[in-house]
Amino acid sequence: MRLLVSLSLALLLGLTQPPAFAAGQDAEAPAAAEPAVPDPLKRETPRSMVSGLLGALGQSDYDRTALYFDLPPATSSRQRTNAVEQARAFHAVLDDGGTLDTFITLSNDPNGKVSDDLPVDQERVGEIAIQDKKIPVLLTKGQDGEHQVWRVSRETLTQITAATKRAPVVTEPAADQVVVAGAPLKDWALLLGLGVLVFGGLWMLSALIVFCMRKLVPDPEANGLYRFFEAALPPVSLLIAVGVFYNWAEQLPVSIVARQTLLRYTGIVSVIALVWFGLRLVDAISELAIARMQRSQRRQVISVITLARRAAKVILLAFSCIAILSTFGIDVTTGIAALGIGGIALALGAQKTVENLVGSVTVIADRPMQVGDFIKVGDVVGTVEDVGIRSTRIRTNERTVVTIPNGDLSARQIENYAARDRFLFNPVIAIAYGNSSAKLKEAISIVQQVLAEEKNMAEGHRARLGNISERAFNIEVFSHIDVHEFDTQVIIREKLLLTIFERLEAADISLAFPTQTIVFSPSQLEAVRGGPAANGDATDADDTNEKADVVAIAPPAVWTGATPPPRT
Repeated sequence: MRLLVSLSLALLLGLTQPPAFAAGQDAEAPAAAEPAVPDPLKRETPRSMVSGLLGALGQSDYDRTALYFDLPPATSSRQRTNAVEQARAFHAVLDDGGTLDTFITLSNDPNGKVSDDLPVDQERVGEIAIQDKKIPVLLTKGQDGEHQVWRVSRETLTQITAATKRAPVVTEPAADQVVVAGAPLKDWALLLGLGVLVFGGLWMLSALIVFCMRKLVPDPEANGLYRFFEAALPPVSLLIAVGVFYNWAEQLPVSIVARQTLLRYTGIVSVIALVWFGLRLVDAISELAIARMQRSQRRQVISVITLARRAAKVILLAFSCIAILSTFGIDVTTGIAALGIGGIALALGAQKTVENLVGSVTVIADRPMQVGDFIKVGDVVGTVEDVGIRSTRIRTNERTVVTIPNGDLSARQIENYAARDRFLFNPVIAIAYGNSSAKLKEAISIVQQVLAEEKNMAEGHRARLGNISERAFNIEVFSHIDVHEFDTQVIIREKLLLTIFERLEAADISLAFPTQTIVFSPSQLEAVRGGPAANGDATDADDTNEKADVVAIAPPAVWTGATPPPRT
């Protein structure tokens, strides 16, 4: 597990560590400094130096390899030959039990790791084992012309030379070896075979454990422990395989080039495994939480869980991209620092997007609605299907889907029908004028009795003679149906209205309906009846003051009693 801990620490340090400044750097540096010329061998940081060294070893270019050593410039052919021999010996001892730190754990800072116990101009990047002796591979910081560079220290080279004299190592490769990408083909095959064996074996083991648990657990989909193992075992097995492969690969006598190359990209596999584990764990936990919230009718929490689930996935994917780019040697520190400035420009150019994101937080925090609620927003009436990061989707009664941006939704008036704890029941019962006062009192009593007999009626219900209009005695009902479901209250409302009508009908109490009285003057009445006025002999109705008679009643119109009859 040492690899897992080191990879995690390295990723966190690499993402959070600010650029270090050289010791003793003047706080008031010149504003316009000349740009530094990069080192052609890329020895500015321990990470780039080790990468360049491995590239030279992979090409068996020992003249270039010697330039990564802290040696005096070769002024004679003898000095050059000694430098090449030291490079060969260094390559041989690395292949024969030597190790270098993985790419992602090496410091990418020109000043190296300042938190270790070494001097500020030294950096430990590996270890070489010659018989029973452990020799640390140390880098030292110095000047090479106008460049500040890291090179293998003279102390390390001296110890390697002394150890190889006591226990010589083979520095010449076998003549029949097939070399691919700077390493023998058999070494590549050995490492790849080990990787397939470790990864495949642990993958099959995890699949077997999940299969056995599924057979033993009564209800796997509702079991939290099973859901956790189902989500966690595949990526965890991949993560454990990375650790096992790392430890075994270090002990194999294979080319340092092949070993470091595969270990470098094995770090990508570990990042993928970590992110995969996080994504599956987020899905499993959120699905389990949503199922429990649905069973307990706490639908308002589902929107929060959904938004948190999406945010966690975005963060995990962003972390994986940064870590993979760092593994490939792309410095993301500058890009992350630029996000602060770029974020301001992005916010100015995407005000609506930011407004919708803030609106989504407001909607979820304030909870004016939840998934499944029947609401009205402006002219839109329907059921909430999803509260997303940017917008909310509402299914209308016509089965269409309306998408409203959360920024707009949070600023509008939302009428939530699902939040009602009871339903208003206040019809107006219109009793016709032809009924006597005793019948009117009986009608009021009948309505009160029907309300009292309904078990789902809330306390405080009443039915009283509200007013006497031009056409009827109006009995006004004010009460609440004490249920939460809309469909249930529709049935109860229908039952109450039918019962009131049936009992009034049984008591021979008639309901009022809209009527209209037409008044004719005597001359108009004669004209209608076919008298002299019909032949033009009658006096015009507008010129007489005779008393008018009521002669006709218009046909009745249908009136439900929901509102008072219209005035004429």
